[in-house]
Amino acid sequence: MTLRALKQIIPALDTSDGAGVRIKRSIGQRQSVRMDPFLMLDEFGSDQPQDYIAGFPNHPHRGFETVTYMIEGHMLHEDHLGNRGNLRNGGVQWMTAGRGIVHSEMPQQESGVMRGFQLWLNLPAAEKMKPAGYQDIQPEDIPVFNPPGASVKLIAGEMTVSGARISGAVVGGSTQPIYADIHLEPNAQVCLPVAEPLNAMLYLYEGNAHLVTGDERTGLTRSAANVLADGDEVVVAAGEIGARLLLIAGRPIGEPVVQYGPFVMNTRDEIEQALRDYQTGQLTA
Repeated sequence: MTLRALKQIIPALDTSDGAGVRIKRSIGQRQSVRMDPFLMLDEFGSDQPQDYIAGFPNHPHRGFETVTYMIEGHMLHEDHLGNRGNLRNGGVQWMTAGRGIVHSEMPQQESGVMRGFQLWLNLPAAEKMKPAGYQDIQPEDIPVFNPPGASVKLIAGEMTVSGARISGAVVGGSTQPIYADIHLEPNAQVCLPVAEPLNAMLYLYEGNAHLVTGDERTGLTRSAANVLADGDEVVVAAGEIGARLLLIAGRPIGEPVVQYGPFVMNTRDEIEQALRDYQTGQLTA
């Protein structure tokens, strides 16, 4: 077994998206800053309504998937297919844009904390034009397992821990994504398998933690994509106040990526076709 070390740190930058929602963006802050197969990771969180109340009105997508994970607050999702879901604390919306979808994401509260993450997952060329799809995953449908001193919510992927095979709420897919929310008690440590072919990162969003590789302990940067080197195991140790962090991994696609806003394809011609299709109503036909 080979422990994964820290390879790169991509600090999240403050920015805004949608109708002025304040976010922190690590992966995807520039088109050159990605971790195949992931295009973007946004952290949003505020107790000031003006930071989020305008939400994300109707907008199109083509060629990838979006995964929205709510930690606090309520967010209503709607799309042109008639899908509708109210994301609540701990819930996930997994949307496959495929050949085209138009959707909105609007806060369902006028005060209080709104907090969560949105991840963009690329699709290989052979899947970019497949029909759009949608999964509204309730908190109680996401498996949770409890190594000593830890709680691991497995949103996507499969893991074998202490001889037991654990499947997340979403499994399979050509990129074999893993998406886990890890809560560590003070000074606790957890070891999780992440197979060699997958690219992986850790995103620390509360507390403090270290990546453990043998006798070395490397501090993780908060609100940053802590990109990991090759290996097949990840060991994380919390500090004295505990830690909450995301583990995100996936099989790289290794294809050209051409992005224009909400459209992600393989060539410029395909982007221009996506724009024509959106302008003529063919994107969602």
